[in-house]
Parts: sequence; structure tokens; C-alpha cells
Amino acid sequence: MHENLQLVEDRLDRFISSALQPAIYPLRRPLSVTALRVPGEPIPFIEAINGHFARVSVGDRWGAPWSTVWFRLQGNVPEEWFASDGHVPPGIQFEILVDLGFHSMRPGGQSEALVYTSSGDMVKALEPRNNYIPLDDSRSFEFLVEASAIPDILGPVADWQPTSMGDHATAGVEPLYVLKQFDLVVRDTEVWELAQDIRAARGLMHSLPPSSTRRARLLQALDNMLDAVDPAHVGADVARGRQALTAVLAEPAPATSHKIIAVGHAHIDSVWLWPTRETIRKCARTFSNVLRLMDEYPEFIFACSSAQQFCWIRDFYPPLFERIKARVADGRFVPVGGMWVESDTNLPGGESMARQFIEGKKFFLDEFGIEPKEVWLPDSFGYSAALPQIARLAGAKWFLTQKISWNQINPMPHHTFQWEGIDGTRVFTHFPPIDTYIAELTGEELHHAESNFREKRMATLSLAPFGWGDGGGGPTREHLAAARRTRSLEGSPRVEIARPDEFFEAAQLEYPDPPVWSGELYLETHRGTYTSHARIKRGNRQSERLLHEAELWSTAASLYANLAYPYDKLEECWRIVLLQQFHDVLPGSSIAWVNHEAERNYERVAEMLDLIITGALDALVGEGGQQFIANAAPFARDSVAAFSVGIATRQGAPSTIEEVGGRYLLDNGLIAAIVDERGCLASLRDLASGREAIAPGAAGNLLQLHRDTPNKWDAWDLDEFYRRTVQNLDSPARLEIVASNDGSAGLVIYREFGSSSVKQRVALAPGSAAVDIETRVDWRERDRLLKQAFPFDVHADRFASEIQFGYIERPTHVNTSWDAARFETVAQRWIRVGEPGYGVVIANDSTYGHDVRRTVREDGGTTTMVRLSLLRSPRFPDPETDQGEHVFRISVRPAASIVNAVEEGYRRNLEPRQIRGERQVPPLVTSSNPGVVVETIKLAEDRSGDVIVRLYESTGGRIRTSISWGFATDGIAHTDLLERPLESFDDAGEAIELTFRPFEIRTLRARR
Repeated sequence: MHENLQLVEDRLDRFISSALQPAIYPLRRPLSVTALRVPGEPIPFIEAINGHFARVSVGDRWGAPWSTVWFRLQGNVPEEWFASDGHVPPGIQFEILVDLGFHSMRPGGQSEALVYTSSGDMVKALEPRNNYIPLDDSRSFEFLVEASAIPDILGPVADWQPTSMGDHATAGVEPLYVLKQFDLVVRDTEVWELAQDIRAARGLMHSLPPSSTRRARLLQALDNMLDAVDPAHVGADVARGRQALTAVLAEPAPATSHKIIAVGHAHIDSVWLWPTRETIRKCARTFSNVLRLMDEYPEFIFACSSAQQFCWIRDFYPPLFERIKARVADGRFVPVGGMWVESDTNLPGGESMARQFIEGKKFFLDEFGIEPKEVWLPDSFGYSAALPQIARLAGAKWFLTQKISWNQINPMPHHTFQWEGIDGTRVFTHFPPIDTYIAELTGEELHHAESNFREKRMATLSLAPFGWGDGGGGPTREHLAAARRTRSLEGSPRVEIARPDEFFEAAQLEYPDPPVWSGELYLETHRGTYTSHARIKRGNRQSERLLHEAELWSTAASLYANLAYPYDKLEECWRIVLLQQFHDVLPGSSIAWVNHEAERNYERVAEMLDLIITGALDALVGEGGQQFIANAAPFARDSVAAFSVGIATRQGAPSTIEEVGGRYLLDNGLIAAIVDERGCLASLRDLASGREAIAPGAAGNLLQLHRDTPNKWDAWDLDEFYRRTVQNLDSPARLEIVASNDGSAGLVIYREFGSSSVKQRVALAPGSAAVDIETRVDWRERDRLLKQAFPFDVHADRFASEIQFGYIERPTHVNTSWDAARFETVAQRWIRVGEPGYGVVIANDSTYGHDVRRTVREDGGTTTMVRLSLLRSPRFPDPETDQGEHVFRISVRPAASIVNAVEEGYRRNLEPRQIRGERQVPPLVTSSNPGVVVETIKLAEDRSGDVIVRLYESTGGRIRTSISWGFATDGIAHTDLLERPLESFDDAGEAIELTFRPFEIRTLRARR
């Protein structure tokens, strides 16, 4: 059997390459082609068609990096290709085959093009796996082909080597591609169908056990087909060849077979190895492909996520958007996910995660009248345990991801399950066992999906997203041919093309009580994305802070000063920030062009929001010379209440600092700290208890440098072996005491290492319960990781990390392989390590990556080491990642509870603004219990003027609180995230009493 198989395989390979493939296109003629070169930004069709075109030939080089070339194809179909009656012969289609010089058969990361008719109508795209232009019944033709010279950043063999091609400024001007083919051809559709038959039969054969009777029959059928078709006359013998395979391809699958719902899909990274401008064109290319296939294949259904991508098409390609809208109405072009983009879910803040759904669903409802009920995140890098509640509050019922199949050590135990978040909310979740979101529906893939499916005892359904992706492209006619042949095929799972919601409805009905996975869906790879590209992470955190302030003060100015609320500007800023939370921007895994663009966008957002904030505060306080501070945090600060403008009265005597024997003692009456001669934190005590936070003999604020050379995926991965090489940066160049006008005591530490330098300021403010540390780094290292370490004298079995609207606890030990794999974790604004009655908090202003481990000392005590990941220096895909200057600000607070941690996180991230005016501003909204946090105050999305207040329980307990209003209301309603009423409190008066369950998020709507 094995010997016969190899003989048939060798024969089949030769037949396909030397006879079958050439016979698909038995007639061809080269075309005369002209070209218009556009070295800069792309130009529209109407400008291109009137440009100057020059003759080009196969073999010519074209396409400087990131340039565009328009090719004009003109010609006539030879009369002899038509039947005697003047019609196209049956079984024949006229096409143009184009090869722009593709480096490999991998679509998405190299040259691709969009085809227009001479009147400007879009036809379809050209890509390595989809390189034809259909002529239909036309005798003459003229097409314009807008070809983009996208550099192949990955390289032909995806070797992930550093490259200058990711930045327009460094990519050079040498042409990247060589024209290979512009041929007018006849396509023999029956020979093409034979090729699809062979693919289906061969793929199924390879998926079956060697001893299988079905496998033997498929092998024999393929052997018979080879006997039936003369390689010299494939077209004449094609019917006999197909007949030889008819019986084995017609044998149906039993009703008990696993069933795969195949969903047409094209994962288009909203930016990654290409900039935004190229993604917009990728969407147009992919969607034109999809619409063309829908005309040819009535069963074809395509699912597309990301409201942003639909929005781009609406704004840049209106005729294409109208065609999409018609197919959406037909139920065949299906918006899914309900988010603005397929965002990262670890790094965006709580309100940002809510806005991903609010903005996404608002767009889908406004443009299509559709509200997707599933969350669609196949490729994001792990999933926050806050997401189930956020998704359900946004109206979602289901969740889909594929990325967890990338786990390095521990496979997920389920493919269909209930995912439970930190508050107890559950969402029905599917993790496709096909283990790819760019399936081709091959026999091998389908077999893998069935054999890999972990719910076999209770369920029979799984989902398979099919179509070329990452760089777009989508399904092809070959994919749809595969789906047709495997609809019911013995030995293969049954395949049915359907909508995602149809899959979820059926899967939930079949499996109403699946197992439960509680907590985060931690991805055991790509841990470096918590740290890569610190400037983007700082820009995101700053933007979230400014958006919070802009909405708050604009709401106050609307209520108290009758100032118009800047709906449009705020929406514009939110959409920029939400786009940049895409799972290859905020994680720092994009090319330099994308990174530079993101940094410029954050600067623009900051300028716009600062103007909004300044204007609103000026309207609120009026003209005058009295000094106020505006406190946008949900906690009182310097005696100024939350969400108000008042007069600051800082409590506490000035802090002191003195040098004793080379050690520096800082004291403010609440806490005392000692910085030793190494510039490290040798002691940190809260004076009320006298307890020491730093482990005996250990050094806090210790900067540590690691070698960081992951096996692959430079910007993405942080491999565990990095910990085996470490250099302690504990030899400062000098230390200086610095004075401060606000009564703070401070010490500046200067360090140098490698080609880099660090300037740190350790300061203690009057009345503060935390020591503040600012770290300025001029970073010039390569393949290195910089950590900031704090060894605490705390016996912590678990540590708490803030996530969106709450926190998650993770173990400090490595009892299991799951614990060991979680050696780098993500947090929002703070981490707390604690034991009963005592804890220490580290709050940050822009750091996300952390590692926490517990060790036992020689004295029998326990040290819990907390380390923040400050900087990395990966060289792919951006070889200059994070070179230059950075600032990190943290605060370390001993004797801190969870409430203290939450408060410290807001203090670190929402600095008060000093302003001058004539009047104070009362608090807008207050919560009587500090465990219930008022996160957001804004006006309603429907522009009614109603006030929206988003709150959450922050401690993980059941809490009762009184919510007071600083303005007159005409009733309060409890709403979902889309601000639709769920429950009314019409007699609210000036306050309402509410009980929150652990980590519950509530949105209140106050009618005005």
C-alpha cells in the first residue's frame, strides 16, 4: 500500500505540473501594456486614467517601495476563440492572467492590485492566489490596474529579519518587482473542475489512516483517473477523468459525521506590515473580490469584522460601499464582532474596551440596521477576564477566538465552553478546532478539525473561517470549490457555508451546558507585546486620560455654563485611539511607518483634547485670578472633591531628606524611605505600623538588564530563557539632592550602561502615602530588556493586577505548567502584593508588562519580587523600536489595601490641573463608598443631552453605595453600554442607593 501510494503520488505530481495546469489555460496571448508610475501617495482613478502612460514589457522592473503603478490593459479577444455562432464556446471562459512579479504564493505582504474598468467600476483584486481578470462575454476590453508595490517585509521564506523597508524614509527607491505575465487566456472550466476534484480526493486520502478502505478506494480512483486522461490531450479526456473520480466524490458522509460551519473570511490587519493608507486599499481589494464571488456562487457568505474597515470603504469608495450594503441586506455580507477594530484586549483601559463596542455597534446600527451578537477576535494576543461582562453589556451573546491555539505549552482543554469573567458573567465561546483563521478547507485541515475537536462526546459542530488573510484577499473560487465537494463526503466532516450567528445558535442549542473556563484566556506566547514600543503605550494611556478629562469637563461645562458639547471632536479622537488599539499597533508589533504614524496621531489627539479641556474649564471657572485645581479623578485630592474644581489645601508638613553615611533618608511623617549608595530603595516603611516593606538586605528600585533574543517573532515574544542572563545596574555615576517648591523631598540618581543612560528622581511629597519614582532613559540598546525590580517582605501566594473595571489574581508560585507559562503578565495601572492585613502597591503611568515571583530567604522569610518591564529593543518588524528617550513614572505605596491601590492608580494617571478663575465648580457625581468608582461622565451618544455615568465595583466584594448628583435630573435609568434602558429609577431625587455585586459595571443615564 505504501509503495503503491508513493508511485501514484509521483505520477500525480508530474501529471498536475506538466499536463493538468497547462491544460487549464490551453490558449493564451500576451497583451500590450502601458504604465503610469506614481512615486508618492496614491492617486484616484479619475486622475490616473487621464495620466501619461508609457509602454512596459514583461521582464521590466517596477515599483519603488510603497509606490503605486497603474497598468492599462487593452485588447480584443481573437475571433477564432469564439464559436461559429459568435458565442463563447461552452466550458470556456476568457480571462487575463497577471503576475506582477509575486515573490511567493503568500498573499497579503507583497504586491497586489485593484482592477477597474475604463469607466471606473471596480472588478476585483489581483494577488498571488487570485491573479485573474474575468472578461465575461466581452470581445474588447480595457482595464486599469492599480498596483501597489508593498515591500515583502517577511521575506520570501518568512525569515523575520530586520529590514529598512518598513519605513518610507529608509526603504530606498530601487524597484522591488519584475513583471512576469500579462496574458489573455482561455480557461477550460472542465479541466479546472478536474483539478478541484483531484485536490479534494487527494486531500481526503491523505487525511485517512493508511489501513483505511476508503483511503485505498480514493488511491485507486486517482490511479484510474491518470489512466483515463492522456497527458497530451487533457482537454479531450477531461470528462473521462472526472468520471473516474465521480463515484468516490459522490459517496455521502453519514449523518453522525462532525459538521463544520465554514464562514467566508478575510482577516485584514487594520495596520501591521503596511500603513493605514494601504489597509484602506486592501479592504477595497478584498471586498471587491468577495462581491465578485457572490455573483458567481449563490451559497457564498462572507463575515467581516471591524466597523473601521467598513467606515473606510464608506468614506473612500462610496460605490463599493453601496454594493456592500445591498449584500448586507441580503444576509450574505455579514458584519460581525461589533467592535471598532479587532483590538488588543489586555492593554486598552476599561472605558476604551467599552468604546470599542459602543463605536462599533453604533456604526453597524446606523449604516446597516444590524447589531452583531458575537465578539469576533481570532488573532488578538490573549483575552482579558473583564471581557465577558463588557461584551454582554454591549449586547453580545457569543465569543470567538482562534489565537489560543498558539499556546506554547498548555493546550486549551475545550473548544466550545462558557467563558466566565471576573464578575461571574459568562459568554458562550467557541475556539475553532481547525486551528487557523485562514483555512483553505483542504482534506487535511478538515480532518484536523474533526480529530482535534475536544467536545466530541457532547457536540458535533465547529466553525472554520476560510479565506486568505492577515493581509486580506479573502476566499477564492478554489476555496468555494472545496466547500462544494466536502458538503457531504464520506470520510470527511460535512461542510456547510453559513453565517456565524447560525453556527452559534445551533451550537448553543446542541450543547446548552458546556464546561466553564473561569478567568483570563492567557496566551502562552507574544508576552513581549506588553512592553514593545513604549511610546505607543504612553500615547495610548495619555489619550485615555485626556479623553476622560475632555468628556468630564465638557459635560460639566454643558450643565453649568451652557457650553456646547463637542460631540464630533470627541468622536474623532475616540476613533483614532480605538484604531490604534488594534492588535498590532498598541502591542508594538508593526513596521516603523505605522509606529511613526501612531505617535503623530497621539500628538494630534492630545492637541485637540487639550483645547477642549482648556475651553471647558475656562467656561466653568470664568475670568479671574484665584488659583484652583481641577480634579478629574474619582477620589478627592488635596481636599478637592472628585470631579470638581476647588482650592487645594495640601495636608502634611514638608518632606525632609538628609544624608547619613552615604544613605539618604526621606520622611514626610507618613512614610519613610532610605535610598542607599547604589541609588536603590533599601527601606520603605509606613510610620503608623512601622512595618518594613523591602525584604531584608534586598534592593528596591533596582534596574536590571537582560539579554532579549526570542527564538522568533522579535517584537511579539519574550522567551523564558531571558531570565538566565541579567546585569544589575547598581553602580550610579552620581547622586544629587534636589529641592522642590511644593515641599517634596527628592534625590536624583544618574546611571550609565552600554550606550544608554538613566536619570531617576526618587521623591516624597507632603501628605503622600507613596514614594514617587520617575525614570528617564536614553535607550540605545539592541536585543535587551530593561526591568525595574522591587523585592517586598510580603508572603504573597497570589498578586492582584488591575484589569479593565477590576483586577485579577494570579499565583506567585509555579505549581503547574499553567503557572510556569505565565512568567510575564499584564496589568493596567497597578499591581498589589499582599498578605492578610498588609500589602504593597506599585502604580504606573504607562507600563503594562510585569513579572511577580515568590522566593524563600535563608532566614525563613518570604520575598515577593515585583518587576516592571520598562523597555525592549526588538529589531523586527521595526529595527529602531524605542531607540531614544523615554519617561516612566511609578509610585510605591506600603500598607495599601485594594481601595488604596485603585486610588493610587488614578492618582498616578490623573494629575490635577492648575487653573485661574473666579469660581469653584461643585462635584458632578459622587459615590459614598470608595469601593464603587465613577469611571466616566459624558453626554449620551444620541446627543439628547442626557448625562451618562459609568461606575464599577473595584474591590471584588458586594458593596452598597449612594450616588449623588450635582445637577438636576428628571429621572435615572440603568442602561447597557449602548445606553439603552434596562431599569428605571424615576424618583431618584438628588441621590440613589445602589448595591453592586463584585466587579459589576453599571451605566446610568440621567435625563435632563
